[in-house]
Amino acid sequence: MSHALLKAWERTLRRRGPERAVIEAAGAQSCTFRELDDRAVRWVAAHAPAGPASLSGRAVVFAAANGIGWFEIFIGLLRAGAVIVPLDASEPPAAQRRLAEALRAGFWWDGIRLIHLGAARRFRDARTCLIKLTSGSTGRPRPLVFSAVQILADARQVTATMGITANDLNYAMIPLGHSYGLGNLTVPLLTRGVPIVIGSAPLPHAVADDFVRWQPTVFPGVPAVWRALAASDLPAKKMASLRLAISAGAPLPSEVARDFNIRFGRPVHAFYGSSETGGISYDKSGAATLVSGVGRPLRGVRVTALRGGRIRVRSAAVFTKGNRHWGGSLGSWTPPDRAEIMAGGALFLLGRRGTTVKISGRRVNLVEVAGRLQRLPGVREAWVGVGFGPEPMLGAAVATDRPVADLRLELQIDTASWKIPKKWLALASLPLTARGKTDTRALQARLFGQGASVSTASISSNKSARQISA
Repeated sequence: MSHALLKAWERTLRRRGPERAVIEAAGAQSCTFRELDDRAVRWVAAHAPAGPASLSGRAVVFAAANGIGWFEIFIGLLRAGAVIVPLDASEPPAAQRRLAEALRAGFWWDGIRLIHLGAARRFRDARTCLIKLTSGSTGRPRPLVFSAVQILADARQVTATMGITANDLNYAMIPLGHSYGLGNLTVPLLTRGVPIVIGSAPLPHAVADDFVRWQPTVFPGVPAVWRALAASDLPAKKMASLRLAISAGAPLPSEVARDFNIRFGRPVHAFYGSSETGGISYDKSGAATLVSGVGRPLRGVRVTALRGGRIRVRSAAVFTKGNRHWGGSLGSWTPPDRAEIMAGGALFLLGRRGTTVKISGRRVNLVEVAGRLQRLPGVREAWVGVGFGPEPMLGAAVATDRPVADLRLELQIDTASWKIPKKWLALASLPLTARGKTDTRALQARLFGQGASVSTASISSNKSARQISA
Protein backbone atom coordinates (compact mmCIF):
# COMPACT_ATOMS: atom_id res chain seq x y z
CA MET A 1 0.00 0.00 0.00
CA SER A 2 1.33 3.42 -0.94
CA HIS A 3 -0.38 6.69 -0.16
CA ALA A 4 0.16 10.43 -0.02
CA LEU A 5 1.81 10.46 3.42
CA LEU A 6 4.51 8.00 2.38
CA LYS A 7 5.12 9.90 -0.85
CA ALA A 8 5.47 13.13 1.13
CA TRP A 9 8.04 11.45 3.41
CA GLU A 10 10.03 10.29 0.38
CA ARG A 11 10.08 13.86 -0.97
CA THR A 12 11.38 15.04 2.40
CA LEU A 13 14.16 12.45 2.23
CA ARG A 14 15.23 13.74 -1.16
CA ARG A 15 15.29 17.34 0.08
CA ARG A 16 16.69 16.95 3.57
CA GLY A 17 18.20 13.46 3.77
CA PRO A 18 21.59 14.38 5.29
CA GLU A 19 20.22 16.99 7.70
CA ARG A 20 19.45 16.32 11.36
CA ALA A 21 15.85 15.21 11.95
CA VAL A 22 15.49 14.13 15.59
CA ILE A 23 17.49 14.98 18.69
CA GLU A 24 17.01 13.25 22.04
CA ALA A 25 17.94 15.94 24.55
CA ALA A 26 18.32 13.50 27.46
CA GLY A 27 21.21 11.61 25.89
CA ALA A 28 22.27 13.98 23.13
CA GLN A 29 21.61 11.23 20.58
CA SER A 30 20.49 12.37 17.13
CA CYS A 31 19.93 11.10 13.62
CA THR A 32 19.40 12.53 10.16
CA PHE A 33 16.32 12.08 8.02
CA ARG A 34 18.09 9.42 5.97
CA GLU A 35 19.38 7.60 9.07
CA LEU A 36 15.87 7.67 10.52
CA ASP A 37 14.48 6.05 7.39
CA ASP A 38 17.25 3.42 7.33
CA ARG A 39 16.49 2.53 10.95
CA ALA A 40 12.78 2.25 10.14
CA VAL A 41 13.48 -0.13 7.26
CA ARG A 42 15.68 -2.29 9.49
CA TRP A 43 13.01 -2.31 12.22
CA VAL A 44 10.39 -3.69 9.84
CA ALA A 45 12.79 -6.26 8.42
CA ALA A 46 13.65 -7.46 11.93
CA HIS A 47 10.12 -7.58 13.35
CA ALA A 48 7.57 -8.23 10.60
CA PRO A 49 6.73 -11.93 11.15
CA ALA A 50 6.46 -12.78 7.45
CA GLY A 51 8.09 -9.76 5.85
CA PRO A 52 6.77 -6.20 5.45
CA ALA A 53 3.99 -7.36 3.11
CA SER A 54 2.36 -9.21 6.02
CA LEU A 55 1.60 -5.83 7.65
CA SER A 56 0.05 -4.25 4.57
CA GLY A 57 -3.56 -3.23 5.15
CA ARG A 58 -3.48 -4.44 8.75
CA ALA A 59 -4.01 -2.27 11.78
CA VAL A 60 -0.87 -2.33 13.93
CA VAL A 61 -1.11 -1.04 17.50
CA PHE A 62 1.97 0.28 19.27
CA ALA A 63 2.93 2.41 22.24
CA ALA A 64 6.39 3.85 22.80
CA ALA A 65 7.98 6.79 24.53
CA ASN A 66 8.87 9.89 22.52
CA GLY A 67 12.19 9.41 20.81
CA ILE A 68 14.04 8.11 17.79
CA GLY A 69 12.65 4.65 18.51
CA TRP A 70 9.08 5.97 18.22
CA PHE A 71 9.81 7.30 14.73
CA GLU A 72 11.53 4.02 13.76
CA ILE A 73 8.28 2.17 14.44
CA PHE A 74 5.97 4.79 12.93
CA ILE A 75 7.95 5.20 9.69
CA GLY A 76 8.60 1.47 9.47
CA LEU A 77 4.86 0.78 9.64
CA LEU A 78 4.24 3.58 7.15
CA ARG A 79 6.67 1.97 4.70
CA ALA A 80 5.08 -1.46 5.21
CA GLY A 81 1.63 -0.10 4.30
CA ALA A 82 0.17 -0.77 7.75
CA VAL A 83 -2.72 1.18 9.25
CA ILE A 84 -0.98 2.80 12.22
CA VAL A 85 -2.64 2.90 15.65
CA PRO A 86 -0.42 4.87 18.08
CA LEU A 87 -1.30 4.61 21.77
CA ASP A 88 -0.13 6.63 24.73
CA ALA A 89 3.07 5.18 26.19
CA SER A 90 1.51 5.23 29.67
CA GLU A 91 -1.12 2.65 28.69
CA PRO A 92 -0.30 -0.59 30.56
CA PRO A 93 0.48 -3.59 28.32
CA ALA A 94 -2.73 -5.39 29.34
CA ALA A 95 -4.79 -2.38 28.29
CA GLN A 96 -2.87 -2.08 25.02
CA ARG A 97 -3.60 -5.66 24.06
CA ARG A 98 -7.26 -5.33 25.05
CA LEU A 99 -7.59 -2.26 22.84
CA ALA A 100 -5.85 -4.01 19.94
CA GLU A 101 -8.15 -7.01 20.16
CA ALA A 102 -11.27 -4.82 20.41
CA LEU A 103 -10.10 -3.03 17.27
CA ARG A 104 -9.51 -6.36 15.47
CA ALA A 105 -5.96 -5.23 14.78
CA GLY A 106 -3.62 -7.50 12.89
CA PHE A 107 -0.65 -6.95 15.18
CA TRP A 108 0.32 -5.46 18.53
CA TRP A 109 3.83 -4.30 19.42
CA ASP A 110 4.47 -5.36 23.02
CA GLY A 111 7.73 -3.42 23.25
CA ILE A 112 9.84 -6.40 22.17
CA ARG A 113 8.10 -8.03 19.22
CA LEU A 114 5.08 -7.78 16.96
CA ILE A 115 2.41 -10.19 18.16
CA HIS A 116 0.00 -11.50 15.56
CA LEU A 117 -3.63 -11.29 16.68
CA GLY A 118 -6.44 -13.51 15.39
CA ALA A 119 -9.62 -12.43 13.55
CA ALA A 120 -7.85 -9.41 12.08
CA ARG A 121 -9.60 -6.92 9.85
CA ARG A 122 -7.96 -5.98 6.55
CA PHE A 123 -8.20 -2.45 5.15
CA ARG A 124 -8.25 -2.73 1.38
CA ASP A 125 -8.21 0.97 0.51
CA ALA A 126 -4.59 2.06 0.13
CA ARG A 127 -5.50 5.56 1.29
CA THR A 128 -6.33 4.30 4.78
CA CYS A 129 -3.48 5.57 6.92
CA LEU A 130 -4.04 5.88 10.65
CA ILE A 131 -6.54 5.24 13.43
CA LYS A 132 -6.95 7.50 16.43
CA LEU A 133 -8.65 6.03 19.48
CA THR A 134 -10.79 8.41 21.47
CA SER A 135 -13.23 7.98 24.35
CA GLY A 136 -16.86 7.76 23.28
CA SER A 137 -19.88 8.62 25.39
CA THR A 138 -20.04 5.05 26.71
CA GLY A 139 -16.42 5.04 27.84
CA ARG A 140 -15.46 2.48 25.19
CA PRO A 141 -12.61 3.62 22.92
CA ARG A 142 -13.98 4.77 19.58
CA PRO A 143 -11.80 4.25 16.48
CA LEU A 144 -11.48 7.18 14.09
CA VAL A 145 -10.17 5.94 10.74
CA PHE A 146 -8.27 8.56 8.74
CA SER A 147 -6.94 8.72 5.22
CA ALA A 148 -3.50 10.08 4.42
CA VAL A 149 -5.20 13.05 2.74
CA GLN A 150 -6.90 14.01 6.02
CA ILE A 151 -3.74 13.61 8.11
CA LEU A 152 -1.79 15.71 5.62
CA ALA A 153 -4.50 18.37 5.55
CA ASP A 154 -4.34 18.84 9.32
CA ALA A 155 -0.57 19.33 9.38
CA ARG A 156 -0.76 21.65 6.37
CA GLN A 157 -3.44 23.79 8.04
CA VAL A 158 -1.48 23.92 11.30
CA THR A 159 1.91 24.82 9.81
CA ALA A 160 0.48 27.34 7.33
CA THR A 161 -1.52 29.18 9.99
CA MET A 162 1.26 29.14 12.59
CA GLY A 163 4.04 29.92 10.12
CA ILE A 164 6.07 26.82 11.02
CA THR A 165 8.76 25.92 8.44
CA ALA A 166 11.73 23.63 7.99
CA ASN A 167 13.88 26.41 9.45
CA ASP A 168 12.21 25.89 12.82
CA LEU A 169 13.11 23.34 15.49
CA ASN A 170 10.10 21.86 17.29
CA TYR A 171 10.37 21.02 20.99
CA ALA A 172 8.51 17.79 21.75
CA MET A 173 7.05 17.31 25.20
CA ILE A 174 3.54 16.22 24.20
CA PRO A 175 3.08 12.59 22.99
CA LEU A 176 4.02 12.20 19.33
CA GLY A 177 1.06 9.89 18.68
CA HIS A 178 -1.56 12.10 20.31
CA SER A 179 -3.76 14.05 17.86
CA TYR A 180 -2.01 17.28 18.95
CA GLY A 181 1.43 15.71 18.52
CA LEU A 182 0.60 14.22 15.13
CA GLY A 183 -0.53 17.54 13.66
CA ASN A 184 2.14 19.74 15.23
CA LEU A 185 5.19 17.47 15.46
CA THR A 186 5.09 14.11 13.70
CA VAL A 187 3.53 14.92 10.34
CA PRO A 188 5.35 18.28 9.93
CA LEU A 189 8.63 16.36 10.34
CA LEU A 190 7.59 13.76 7.79
CA THR A 191 6.12 16.09 5.19
CA ARG A 192 7.75 19.48 5.75
CA GLY A 193 11.10 18.45 7.15
CA VAL A 194 10.56 20.31 10.44
CA PRO A 195 13.14 18.76 12.84
CA ILE A 196 12.37 17.89 16.45
CA VAL A 197 14.23 17.89 19.74
CA ILE A 198 12.71 15.48 22.27
CA GLY A 199 12.52 17.17 25.67
CA SER A 200 14.54 15.59 28.46
CA ALA A 201 11.98 16.05 31.30
CA PRO A 202 8.79 18.05 31.95
CA LEU A 203 10.45 20.21 34.62
CA PRO A 204 11.17 23.94 34.25
CA HIS A 205 14.92 23.75 34.74
CA ALA A 206 15.24 20.71 32.47
CA VAL A 207 13.24 22.51 29.77
CA ALA A 208 15.43 25.60 30.18
CA ASP A 209 18.63 23.55 29.89
CA ASP A 210 17.31 21.95 26.69
CA PHE A 211 16.57 25.39 25.24
CA VAL A 212 20.01 26.72 26.09
CA ARG A 213 21.74 23.76 24.46
CA TRP A 214 19.56 23.04 21.41
CA GLN A 215 17.86 26.38 20.70
CA PRO A 216 14.39 25.13 19.69
CA THR A 217 12.07 27.77 18.26
CA VAL A 218 8.56 26.26 18.54
CA PHE A 219 7.11 24.67 21.66
CA PRO A 220 3.62 23.08 21.53
CA GLY A 221 2.72 22.46 25.16
CA VAL A 222 -0.18 22.05 27.58
CA PRO A 223 -1.35 24.49 30.29
CA ALA A 224 0.49 22.65 33.09
CA VAL A 225 3.82 23.31 31.36
CA TRP A 226 3.15 27.03 30.91
CA ARG A 227 1.99 27.31 34.52
CA ALA A 228 5.18 25.66 35.83
CA LEU A 229 7.44 27.83 33.67
CA ALA A 230 5.57 31.03 34.55
CA ALA A 231 5.91 30.25 38.28
CA SER A 232 9.60 29.32 38.03
CA ASP A 233 12.61 31.50 38.84
CA LEU A 234 14.16 31.02 35.39
CA PRO A 235 15.70 34.09 33.75
CA ALA A 236 14.18 35.07 30.40
CA LYS A 237 17.46 34.50 28.55
CA LYS A 238 17.14 30.75 29.14
CA MET A 239 14.21 30.66 26.69
CA ALA A 240 15.61 33.25 24.27
CA SER A 241 15.38 30.97 21.21
CA LEU A 242 11.64 30.44 21.66
CA ARG A 243 9.62 32.35 19.07
CA LEU A 244 6.32 30.44 19.28
CA ALA A 245 4.73 29.08 22.47
CA ILE A 246 1.53 27.12 21.77
CA SER A 247 -0.99 25.88 24.34
CA ALA A 248 -3.65 23.25 23.68
CA GLY A 249 -5.24 20.21 25.29
CA ALA A 250 -7.18 22.14 27.94
CA PRO A 251 -8.22 25.76 28.55
CA LEU A 252 -5.27 27.98 29.44
CA PRO A 253 -6.05 30.34 32.36
CA SER A 254 -5.54 33.93 31.21
CA GLU A 255 -3.43 34.70 34.29
CA VAL A 256 -0.96 31.96 33.32
CA ALA A 257 -0.64 33.45 29.83
CA ARG A 258 -0.02 36.89 31.36
CA ASP A 259 2.54 35.59 33.88
CA PHE A 260 4.48 33.70 31.19
CA ASN A 261 4.51 36.76 28.94
CA ILE A 262 5.80 38.95 31.77
CA ARG A 263 8.57 36.51 32.74
CA PHE A 264 9.80 35.51 29.28
CA GLY A 265 8.61 38.31 27.03
CA ARG A 266 6.75 35.88 24.76
CA PRO A 267 2.99 35.48 24.32
CA VAL A 268 1.39 32.06 24.62
CA HIS A 269 -0.82 31.29 21.63
CA ALA A 270 -3.97 29.31 22.37
CA PHE A 271 -4.70 26.42 19.98
CA TYR A 272 -7.95 24.48 19.92
CA GLY A 273 -8.77 21.20 18.21
CA SER A 274 -10.07 17.66 18.65
CA SER A 275 -9.20 14.13 17.59
CA GLU A 276 -12.04 14.15 15.06
CA THR A 277 -11.12 17.45 13.44
CA GLY A 278 -7.45 18.06 14.04
CA GLY A 279 -6.73 21.75 14.57
CA ILE A 280 -9.72 24.10 14.65
CA SER A 281 -8.59 27.56 15.77
CA TYR A 282 -5.44 29.44 16.75
CA ASP A 283 -4.72 32.75 18.45
CA LYS A 284 -2.10 34.18 16.11
CA SER A 285 -1.36 37.36 18.08
CA GLY A 286 -1.63 35.92 21.58
CA ALA A 287 -4.05 38.71 22.56
CA ALA A 288 -7.15 36.51 22.65
CA THR A 289 -5.36 34.06 24.97
CA LEU A 290 -5.07 36.83 27.55
CA VAL A 291 -8.87 36.98 27.75
CA SER A 292 -9.39 33.17 27.56
CA GLY A 293 -10.10 33.06 23.82
CA VAL A 294 -8.88 30.41 21.38
CA GLY A 295 -8.38 32.55 18.30
CA ARG A 296 -9.79 32.27 14.81
CA PRO A 297 -10.22 29.22 12.56
CA LEU A 298 -7.10 27.84 10.91
CA ARG A 299 -6.57 28.34 7.21
CA GLY A 300 -8.81 25.89 5.39
CA VAL A 301 -11.12 25.41 8.39
CA ARG A 302 -14.71 26.70 8.44
CA VAL A 303 -16.60 27.10 11.70
CA THR A 304 -20.32 27.89 11.86
CA ALA A 305 -22.60 28.48 14.84
CA LEU A 306 -25.43 26.07 15.70
CA ARG A 307 -28.22 26.28 18.24
CA GLY A 308 -27.42 25.83 21.91
CA GLY A 309 -23.91 27.22 21.64
CA ARG A 310 -22.61 24.32 19.54
CA ILE A 311 -20.41 24.75 16.47
CA ARG A 312 -19.85 22.81 13.27
CA VAL A 313 -16.30 22.39 11.98
CA ARG A 314 -15.59 21.74 8.31
CA SER A 315 -12.24 21.07 6.65
CA ALA A 316 -10.35 18.52 4.61
CA ALA A 317 -8.87 17.14 7.85
CA VAL A 318 -12.16 16.25 9.55
CA PHE A 319 -13.13 12.67 10.33
CA THR A 320 -16.58 11.74 9.01
CA LYS A 321 -18.30 8.46 9.77
CA GLY A 322 -17.56 6.14 6.90
CA ASN A 323 -14.95 8.59 5.65
CA ARG A 324 -16.68 9.29 2.38
CA HIS A 325 -14.50 12.32 1.59
CA TRP A 326 -11.27 10.49 0.78
CA GLY A 327 -10.54 12.77 -2.15
CA GLY A 328 -9.95 15.82 0.05
CA SER A 329 -13.42 17.40 -0.01
CA LEU A 330 -14.62 18.88 3.26
CA GLY A 331 -15.86 16.71 6.11
CA SER A 332 -17.83 18.14 9.02
CA TRP A 333 -18.00 17.49 12.76
CA THR A 334 -19.85 18.97 15.72
CA PRO A 335 -17.58 18.89 18.81
CA PRO A 336 -19.13 18.43 22.28
CA ASP A 337 -17.76 21.81 23.37
CA ARG A 338 -20.03 24.83 23.49
CA ALA A 339 -18.53 27.96 21.97
CA GLU A 340 -19.35 31.53 21.06
CA ILE A 341 -18.27 33.00 17.72
CA MET A 342 -17.48 36.68 18.09
CA ALA A 343 -17.34 39.40 15.45
CA GLY A 344 -14.44 38.66 13.13
CA GLY A 345 -14.69 34.92 13.75
CA ALA A 346 -12.87 34.68 17.08
CA LEU A 347 -13.88 31.70 19.22
CA PHE A 348 -14.50 31.60 22.96
CA LEU A 349 -15.11 28.21 24.56
CA LEU A 350 -18.01 28.00 27.01
CA GLY A 351 -17.21 24.52 28.36
CA ARG A 352 -18.98 21.23 27.75
CA ARG A 353 -21.63 19.16 29.41
CA GLY A 354 -21.05 15.46 29.54
CA THR A 355 -18.94 12.76 31.07
CA THR A 356 -15.90 13.17 28.82
CA VAL A 357 -13.39 15.79 29.92
CA LYS A 358 -9.85 16.75 28.95
CA ILE A 359 -7.01 16.59 31.45
CA SER A 360 -3.61 17.77 30.17
CA GLY A 361 -4.71 17.23 26.59
CA ARG A 362 -6.02 13.70 27.09
CA ARG A 363 -9.68 12.74 27.04
CA VAL A 364 -10.93 10.96 30.13
CA ASN A 365 -14.37 9.40 30.19
CA LEU A 366 -15.65 9.52 33.75
CA VAL A 367 -18.10 6.67 33.20
CA GLU A 368 -15.19 4.47 32.09
CA VAL A 369 -13.10 5.32 35.17
CA ALA A 370 -16.08 4.81 37.51
CA GLY A 371 -16.75 1.46 35.84
CA ARG A 372 -13.14 0.35 36.32
CA LEU A 373 -13.34 1.27 40.00
CA GLN A 374 -16.63 -0.56 40.36
CA ARG A 375 -15.08 -3.77 39.02
CA LEU A 376 -12.38 -3.80 41.70
CA PRO A 377 -13.06 -6.37 44.45
CA GLY A 378 -14.69 -4.87 47.50
CA VAL A 379 -15.94 -1.67 45.81
CA ARG A 380 -19.69 -1.29 46.30
CA GLU A 381 -20.12 2.10 44.67
CA ALA A 382 -17.87 4.51 42.82
CA TRP A 383 -18.14 8.21 42.05
CA VAL A 384 -15.68 10.03 39.80
CA GLY A 385 -15.41 13.75 39.21
CA VAL A 386 -13.08 16.40 37.89
CA GLY A 387 -12.48 19.60 39.79
CA PHE A 388 -11.75 22.53 37.50
CA GLY A 389 -9.40 24.65 39.57
CA PRO A 390 -6.04 26.01 38.37
CA GLU A 391 -5.56 22.61 36.71
CA PRO A 392 -8.20 19.91 36.11
CA MET A 393 -7.87 17.13 38.70
CA LEU A 394 -9.49 13.68 38.68
CA GLY A 395 -11.00 12.57 41.99
CA ALA A 396 -12.88 9.49 43.18
CA ALA A 397 -15.10 8.54 46.11
CA VAL A 398 -15.60 4.81 46.68
CA ALA A 399 -17.84 2.88 49.02
CA THR A 400 -15.46 0.20 50.27
CA ASP A 401 -13.78 -1.26 53.34
CA ARG A 402 -10.47 -1.69 51.54
CA PRO A 403 -7.50 0.70 51.80
CA VAL A 404 -7.31 3.28 49.03
CA ALA A 405 -3.63 2.43 48.44
CA ASP A 406 -4.60 -1.14 47.50
CA LEU A 407 -7.29 0.05 45.10
CA ARG A 408 -4.87 2.44 43.42
CA LEU A 409 -2.28 -0.32 42.93
CA GLU A 410 -4.86 -2.68 41.39
CA LEU A 411 -6.14 0.06 39.08
CA GLN A 412 -2.60 0.67 37.80
CA ILE A 413 -2.41 -2.86 36.37
CA ASP A 414 -4.54 -2.08 33.32
CA THR A 415 -5.28 1.65 33.54
CA ALA A 416 -3.22 4.50 32.11
CA SER A 417 -1.74 6.80 34.74
CA TRP A 418 -3.70 9.80 33.50
CA LYS A 419 -6.99 7.92 34.11
CA ILE A 420 -6.15 7.20 37.74
CA PRO A 421 -7.71 9.64 40.25
CA LYS A 422 -5.31 11.92 42.09
CA LYS A 423 -7.68 12.54 45.03
CA TRP A 424 -9.46 9.69 46.84
CA LEU A 425 -12.19 9.40 49.44
CA ALA A 426 -13.12 6.04 51.00
CA LEU A 427 -16.56 5.81 52.66
CA ALA A 428 -18.86 3.14 54.04
CA SER A 429 -21.45 4.32 51.50
CA LEU A 430 -21.85 7.27 49.19
CA PRO A 431 -24.10 10.04 50.55
CA LEU A 432 -27.60 10.33 49.07
CA THR A 433 -29.93 13.24 48.48
CA ALA A 434 -33.50 13.29 49.78
CA ARG A 435 -34.56 11.75 46.45
CA GLY A 436 -32.17 8.81 46.88
CA LYS A 437 -29.60 9.90 44.31
CA THR A 438 -25.87 10.21 44.87
CA ASP A 439 -25.24 13.53 46.58
CA THR A 440 -22.71 14.93 44.12
CA ARG A 441 -22.60 18.30 45.87
CA ALA A 442 -21.49 16.72 49.13
CA LEU A 443 -18.83 14.63 47.39
CA GLN A 444 -17.74 17.61 45.34
CA ALA A 445 -17.24 19.69 48.47
CA ARG A 446 -15.24 16.97 50.25
CA LEU A 447 -12.94 16.25 47.31
CA PHE A 448 -12.58 19.58 45.55
CA GLY A 449 -13.84 22.23 47.96
CA GLN A 450 -17.19 23.92 48.37
CA GLY A 451 -18.58 25.43 45.18
CA ALA A 452 -15.99 23.94 42.80
CA SER A 453 -17.11 23.37 39.22
CA VAL A 454 -17.11 19.66 38.39
CA SER A 455 -18.21 17.03 35.90
CA THR A 456 -19.14 13.73 37.55
CA ALA A 457 -20.16 10.13 36.97
CA SER A 458 -21.28 7.57 39.54
CA ILE A 459 -21.88 3.82 39.36
CA SER A 460 -23.25 1.55 42.09
CA SER A 461 -23.37 -2.22 42.37
CA ASN A 462 -27.13 -2.52 41.83
CA LYS A 463 -27.69 0.08 39.14
CA SER A 464 -25.80 2.33 36.71
CA ALA A 465 -26.43 6.05 36.54
CA ARG A 466 -24.75 9.09 35.17
CA GLN A 467 -25.14 12.38 36.93
CA ILE A 468 -23.82 15.54 35.39
CA SER A 469 -23.35 18.88 37.06
CA ALA A 470 -21.91 22.07 35.64
